[in-house]
Amino acid sequence: MPHSFGYRARTRDMFKRGFKEHGLIRLSTYLIPYRVGDIVDIKANSAMQRGMPHKFYHGRTGIIYNVTPRAVGVIVNKVVGGRYIEKRVNVRIEHIRHSKCRQEFLDRVKRNHAAHVEAKQKGERVVLKRIPVLPREAHVVSTQGNEPQTMRPVPYETTI
Repeated sequence: MPHSFGYRARTRDMFKRGFKEHGLIRLSTYLIPYRVGDIVDIKANSAMQRGMPHKFYHGRTGIIYNVTPRAVGVIVNKVVGGRYIEKRVNVRIEHIRHSKCRQEFLDRVKRNHAAHVEAKQKGERVVLKRIPVLPREAHVVSTQGNEPQTMRPVPYETTI
């Protein structure tokens, strides 16, 4: 029997609900405010079939460009033939959540600003750039009474 090429083909694990997340959708999902310009992750919720995105967009991150009472419009980049196409997808709010991809950057901005203000009060300069982590120093791991030994090959001998 030939396999299906349907709209939700091969999505058994993709649209599966998480552990202890089955059943009705929580009301807090509907109380989250979304604004134009917010970065959101698309994660389809199989408890609500209406407004569900295509399986390609599951797990993608996009930017909101339109907000309606029950849904939002999201711009997602899609690779087609070696180029990026800007796709506009309308998705109900049950299938999206705010992305945490910029949280580390925003935390770093706040931390740098606080360090800058503190350094300015003291009258000194502070480096706010990220510095790559250097390799760890070399060291020898040894236990008590088991010192490292240097091993050398045995000289070549011929017995004729």
